[in-house]
Amino acid sequence: MSVPAKTPPQKTSPKTFHVKSFGCQMNVYDGERMAELMAAEGMVATDDAHTADLVVLNTCHIREKATEKVYSDIGRVRKVAGAEGRTPMIAVAGCVAQAEGEEIVRRAKVDVVVGPQAYHNLPKLVADAVSGTAALDTDMPLASKFAALPARRKVAPGAFLTVQEGCDKFCTYCVVPYTRGAEISRPFAAIVDEAKALVDAGAREITLLGQNVNAWTDGDGRGLHDLIRALDRIHGLARIRYTTSHPNDMAQGLIDAHRDVESLMPFLHLPVQAGSDRVLRAMNRQHTRDGYLRLLDRIRAARPDIALSGDFIVGFPGETEAEFAETLSLVDAVGYAQAYSFKYSPRPGTPAATLGEQIAAEVMDERLQRLQAALNRDQAAFNAASVGRECSVLIERRGKRDGQWLGKSPWLQSVHVVGPHAIGDVLDVTLTQAGPLSLTGEVRALAAA
Repeated sequence: MSVPAKTPPQKTSPKTFHVKSFGCQMNVYDGERMAELMAAEGMVATDDAHTADLVVLNTCHIREKATEKVYSDIGRVRKVAGAEGRTPMIAVAGCVAQAEGEEIVRRAKVDVVVGPQAYHNLPKLVADAVSGTAALDTDMPLASKFAALPARRKVAPGAFLTVQEGCDKFCTYCVVPYTRGAEISRPFAAIVDEAKALVDAGAREITLLGQNVNAWTDGDGRGLHDLIRALDRIHGLARIRYTTSHPNDMAQGLIDAHRDVESLMPFLHLPVQAGSDRVLRAMNRQHTRDGYLRLLDRIRAARPDIALSGDFIVGFPGETEAEFAETLSLVDAVGYAQAYSFKYSPRPGTPAATLGEQIAAEVMDERLQRLQAALNRDQAAFNAASVGRECSVLIERRGKRDGQWLGKSPWLQSVHVVGPHAIGDVLDVTLTQAGPLSLTGEVRALAAA
């Protein structure tokens, strides 16, 4: 739909564009697809937002003050362009666009506002804006947007592929069900076809994406493990990953896939959020501390070398010091290879935002520092224990030094190697040195394709 609102008459069809994506991997995927849409219309991508005719801010609503940061970015783009006598078109996409809708048009006078389920309409919305109408589309249609997207052409060695969107869990702190909608799984055949196209375009590793990716299913009763086994048969695809998962949807078939499928990397991001059962109930996480730990035991029994990652929120309303200590003890029990941790911040419209007993900022700061110290300790220990391992490394880009390359181990560690290599090479490497955030490897051979 379109909201009538006159924009300056001197607008012309943009010839160059820049997409700036914030937040999760799915936003990165969405940003890539929007870029492909605009390239298919004849526009040329530029790395400099300040020289582009069209700037697309692909937003995330998870972080604190996300909405205000969008308005700050809009102001920054306009200030720099105005100093050069330019008036770029500005489009706001993603979850903040979905949440704010017409308010962004009213307050910031941007040209286009498009939600995450409607970005396939971006070229039409840009054309509407050129004609003088500020265009807005935040519909959540049942029809899949993916069929309207152009074919994948050239991609990086590590590519993202969205297989599922939305979430039905309704955690009390989370805006995803409101900005991304209910859980929807893409069709099996469409995913396999896109995966093949990605491999043909240069991908060696594919990460399957979803707000609740392990809830993926199709009308024939297949689950994510069936999809992974099908992708494993694609010639040239060396690695498969997936994120983000919910503990309640970690089916035995998926655990078995970690045991059986060689291309499925031994890395699992499985958020727990807190170590206290009372806090987990208040979050509506629908799992318990003990259930989570027993699930990890089953996963490790199937794949002993698996690396675990998680998400944590500190300072959820009402969290006591004793309950926070339960989170620290869970971290000690698991030994995460890496993890993400955040201070709780209320998201408008979520149940937790109206809860009493909001935690003081200084208390949250201090708890986050303690939690991150424990997580950093365990990540450094995991890296140190990796020294001496032989593994494959997928080269993703050049390093900072001459002859240096940077890639990823099966456990998603950054690994530096030296030699006459190329982006996309899969190397057999011995890990020789470890730092807190990365490792050094000695190349033994180029792995077979």
